[in-house]
Amino acid sequence: MAPNFSAKTPQGTVVSLKESLGKVTIVDFWASWCGPCRKENPSVVAMYNELHGKGLNIVGVSLDEDLESWNQAIVKDKITWVQVSNLKKWAEPIAKQYNVEQIPTTFLLDASGKIVAKDLRGDELKAKVLELLSLSESKK
Repeated sequence: MAPNFSAKTPQGTVVSLKESLGKVTIVDFWASWCGPCRKENPSVVAMYNELHGKGLNIVGVSLDEDLESWNQAIVKDKITWVQVSNLKKWAEPIAKQYNVEQIPTTFLLDASGKIVAKDLRGDELKAKVLELLSLSESKK
């Protein structure tokens, strides 16, 4: 099971993983200063826009330490899903909780919050999300 966590959004609201779970949830560790993370964002944004209505949720956990840089990256990359951070860079407690040693790092969770995959990207990630969404539909 994915460890639960709570942290502040850029607006200062405290959000927890449990309240952000969908049918399928991606926990995405990234930062505004991470080139590979930023390069990956457009495909994640496109997938989220396509599949959010079908039950996909994403929780971004930023390893930023500067609120303004983090906010600018969210706006520039058109990220609309929940974002949280303690603004502690590599000392980010959520990253430590998940043993994250590099970014981008993603965890894919099913509807119950169980980790079913880690570090999938692009087409591989989308295929697994679609598979999990269809599994949750077939259980209805």
